[in-house]
Amino acid sequence: MTLSIGDKAPYFSMPSDGGGTVSLSDYQGRYLVLYFYPKDDTPGCTKEAIGFTEFKAEFDAMNASILGVSKDTPAKHDKFIAKHDLKVALGSDEDGDVIESYDVWVEKNMYGKKYMGIERATYLIGPDGKILEIWRKVRVKDHVEKVLAALKTHAG
Repeated sequence: MTLSIGDKAPYFSMPSDGGGTVSLSDYQGRYLVLYFYPKDDTPGCTKEAIGFTEFKAEFDAMNASILGVSKDTPAKHDKFIAKHDLKVALGSDEDGDVIESYDVWVEKNMYGKKYMGIERATYLIGPDGKILEIWRKVRVKDHVEKVLAALKTHAG
């Protein structure tokens, strides 16, 4: 199922960094930047997480939370956060249910080899739980700034 702007964001609940659990209902009444990325501590994923961390105060000021999701374990997330001093929450979707529900488990192609993996994608979810913006096949450069600009148009 392909998600569209205006759709209700699929519900999720999953383990998170620090030994906790994170679910969509935790963000009710707030904006949520839900971003999906392939793997902790790889160059693009690290740059993206650091980018969201650098702008976290601006997101906070607009009543927005940031949650990154990959298939990495909570323990790997904890190491990733500690190594790069990240300030964003990270959800662990080891079984891929959340990744599937957000339609980001896709066929990829590298050096002619096809495989299934997580598409780098970001969803901006409104305080009412509806999807406000979707970015697919994200390029990391300037992405955080684009999300922040979109949030400003929605949050006022």
